Amino acid sequence: MNTNERHTLRLLRLAVALLFAPAFLVRCASMMTPTGGPRDTLPPVIVNMTPDNFSTGRSTTHHEKIYIEFDEFVQLKDQQKEFYTSPAMKKKPLITLRGRGIVIQLRDTLEENTTYALNFGGAICDNNEGNPLNSMRYVFSTGSEIDSMVLSGYTADSYKDDSVSKTFVWFFPADSVENVPEYDSTVFKYKPAVIARAENNGIFIAQNLKPIRYRIYAIQDKNDNQIYEPGSDQIGFLDEAYNPAEQPDFAIWYDSIRRYWSAEPQLYFRMFTDATFRRQVLAESQRPQQHKALLYFGAQHPQIESIRFDSIPAEQVIVDPQTEGRDTIALWFNVPAANLPDTIRGEITYLKHDSINRLQPVTEPLKLSWRLIETKEQERQREKLERERRKAEEAGEEWEEPKQENPFAYKLPLTGEINPENDLTADFDYPLVRIDTAALLLTVTNPDQSVEDVPLRLERDTAQLRRWYIRAPWKTGGEYTLTIPQGALTDVAGLSNDSIVGKYTVLDPEKFATVKIRVRGRDDGTKYIIQLLDGNNALKQEKRDVTSGDVQFNYVPAGDIKFRVIEDRNGNGRWDTGNVVERRQPERAEMYADEKGEDTFVTKTNWEIEFTMDMNRLFAPVTMKSLMRLLDDRELQRLRREEEKRAKEPKKPDHDHGNDNMNGAFNATGGMFSNFR
Repeated sequence: MNTNERHTLRLLRLAVALLFAPAFLVRCASMMTPTGGPRDTLPPVIVNMTPDNFSTGRSTTHHEKIYIEFDEFVQLKDQQKEFYTSPAMKKKPLITLRGRGIVIQLRDTLEENTTYALNFGGAICDNNEGNPLNSMRYVFSTGSEIDSMVLSGYTADSYKDDSVSKTFVWFFPADSVENVPEYDSTVFKYKPAVIARAENNGIFIAQNLKPIRYRIYAIQDKNDNQIYEPGSDQIGFLDEAYNPAEQPDFAIWYDSIRRYWSAEPQLYFRMFTDATFRRQVLAESQRPQQHKALLYFGAQHPQIESIRFDSIPAEQVIVDPQTEGRDTIALWFNVPAANLPDTIRGEITYLKHDSINRLQPVTEPLKLSWRLIETKEQERQREKLERERRKAEEAGEEWEEPKQENPFAYKLPLTGEINPENDLTADFDYPLVRIDTAALLLTVTNPDQSVEDVPLRLERDTAQLRRWYIRAPWKTGGEYTLTIPQGALTDVAGLSNDSIVGKYTVLDPEKFATVKIRVRGRDDGTKYIIQLLDGNNALKQEKRDVTSGDVQFNYVPAGDIKFRVIEDRNGNGRWDTGNVVERRQPERAEMYADEKGEDTFVTKTNWEIEFTMDMNRLFAPVTMKSLMRLLDDRELQRLRREEEKRAKEPKKPDHDHGNDNMNGAFNATGGMFSNFR
């Protein structure tokens, strides 16, 4: 027997073990006599299958029924999400309950010489406690043999660097699909020959493969419709084709806590949302405010050639992208309210996808209508004023309408501490069209009570039209007073501010930590983005255009911190997603971990912490060995955090021995998978 034959036989045994081991382990556990009447935590046990599992020579046209019997009554849960077939069938099998079992009615014409797998996931549960029988599969073939090769892999979010659960993995025989280097249409033109699915930890074990080369894709099917939807579903792909017979052996084990099979991953998918493939179209236009309209596009970064209105000069229309992806555009009308018609008519010329996904210039009409709609509160207030006016007139008294609240709106903290690296930030409801900078005044009262004028300047954010920064040479030890006189600011709606006064102090650096990082970059000129995160992975600070040298984060609050490092290959200062059609992988983003595998670090007040980041190590090619080390380190950290959490909680009596039974059953098998490494 040659090496490939031995490998095939070994993996065939593995596939058989994968199917029956959950029921076998549970059967072993069920033989143990409970001592105190614990809650039932054991899933159903398979006692019979008709026809037998792994049968061959099955009919392709006779829509036969399959009966699977259990040792107790069962129920079906989340069948739409959990159950799937490999390969996919046009008509999904119909599953019904009968006695202590289920009946599967095949309703589709099957392919010849094909191995089929019915994957139930966690859909089958016992009737009383809802304990799921995870990883259950029913396998048969319309040919003379069962395809028996196996592959394992891991699906991870390419930006968050965390596992992506319940991802479908599609296998396409490489010789049966087009291989055009410049354009990959595989997931759109072909149906996968084999389908696998990752568990909650991102690990998948694909079974019933042939010893041939496959092109492999991972799809996060959010709608459970077995269709890849660009811009919505995450996707991952491998640059090369892989033959399971040529891959290294891997270890497999039963995770008795999570209650499903896990394995060492041979393949690694970096999942991303391919927003570039969304069809470009002007989907909707609105005018929510008198001076504001919104244009909603189907894809990011619409290419607008011109916008023209019948009643408004082009120079008085301000174009303002609203979202990070720029798929929503705001139009602000710098026109007095009295001159704005209720309906503004015009046209837009932009590049739109045609029926074969080519961008072509098209001109479409715009009709933007607006009318004032009172809120209930505004209506009550108006009716109250009208009653007061009538009452005063009936009494022969002069009535003067109360002064209304100024509708000029802004977000600017009027007290607090200023981070001198961030300055003060002011956001406005409408874009500003006039700023009297000479009228703005900033003073500082020193500890000796002397008062000094402080020079300031206003800068608009390059990406957000309504955001402004108030910059000044801030120093600790004094109290700053910012005065913006009435009428110094005017927006496109013609509204001006009331007097604004803010009082601030400057953060004391001794109340924070300082983080110094010595960066060892590659010699290829690649730039990096280093993000400082808190313990909940929220972004706190960011350094861009990083190369070899020293980087320093100041004003770091005490507590847990982490670092995400992005390999900014094109140097544009942001993380770029991938493109499956162009076969472009997303830029790599990795969580920094030290030599011990720790990725979370503690800072304290007035501490100075130093790190060395070797980008050659952080962005080294991912191998099966390095990936397992990473996953093991994460699992150890997770278990340590769980242990620390449990240590802080009051102890409770343990009445649930289900996991102990499962562990005991696993150990009782005598290492049934030890020869499959």
